[in-house]
Amino acid sequence: MAERIRVGIVGYGNLGKGAEAAIAQNPDMCLSAIITRRGPGAVQPRTAGVPVYALADIETLKGKVDVLLACGGSATDLPEQTPMLARQFCVVDSFDTHAKVPEHFAAVDAAAREGGNVALISAGWDPGLFSLTRLYARAFLPQGEDYTFWGRGVSQGHSDAIRRIPGVLDARQYTVPVPEAVDAVRGGACPQLSTRQKHTRECYVVAAPDADRDAITEAIVTMPNYFADYDTSVTYISAEEMAREHSGLPHGGFVIRNGSSGLDGEHRQTMELRLALESNPEFASSVVLACARAIVRLHRRGETGCRTIFDLPPALLSPLDAEELRAHLL
Repeated sequence: MAERIRVGIVGYGNLGKGAEAAIAQNPDMCLSAIITRRGPGAVQPRTAGVPVYALADIETLKGKVDVLLACGGSATDLPEQTPMLARQFCVVDSFDTHAKVPEHFAAVDAAAREGGNVALISAGWDPGLFSLTRLYARAFLPQGEDYTFWGRGVSQGHSDAIRRIPGVLDARQYTVPVPEAVDAVRGGACPQLSTRQKHTRECYVVAAPDADRDAITEAIVTMPNYFADYDTSVTYISAEEMAREHSGLPHGGFVIRNGSSGLDGEHRQTMELRLALESNPEFASSVVLACARAIVRLHRRGETGCRTIFDLPPALLSPLDAEELRAHLL
């Protein structure tokens, strides 16, 4: 086997822990470092012998890792961290604020080219795998409409955005498809659906005892790019109820394209990808890790700059070589 890809994890929250587990399932990779903004002594990796570094000391890892997985939140962490990391290392993130992808890409691309590295943004299952499914579906069925439904499940990015509101101690946000919209699309119809007609958002919040709950609720329901365009409910619960009823991180969803073929469009064609995930972060980090394999290979070819999942040849995601892929997967 070729020398293993050395991976560093930046941020040891849910996504970082999921990445740690994913690395253990990929024999061509090894976990070389965990990087944290907390004191390194506060982090206890589940993988024995893995060193922990402070983010302020990340330059000491040059030559010791091949790629970093930026596992912070999209609201405030990744817009700053990914460009900073891309100047020094190859890096993959899971930036999921769809409306801000173009500006994030531009910032990371400039930083990666400056540092002679390859970066990839917005890896995961959406954006990421679902994005790729939408591209394939539109390419294969140019006449039609596609629909993406998420949930019911916990959105880590949205939950993190709520937790950053002053007075919030903990939060979980569930994205919930509107049943009538799903039934119409699954029935073969191509309705024009607004954002509000496709999903609702359910927020469960543990507030500090002296917090202004009205102010928290207003901050949530008016938050641009996250909640402002949805019917959003906010329910305040105790820390005990949060631990008892909302400790898991399930998610999922589906991409459906209803199209037609034939000279007169007489044949209906439907393409669908569905995910049912018991652990959102563990699946998302598995996608991030496969993308990390791809960008290391691109970097070894001498390429630089930022990429998205659209730019990756599928074969680069797999640990199998081209001959094995042709023999077993084609």
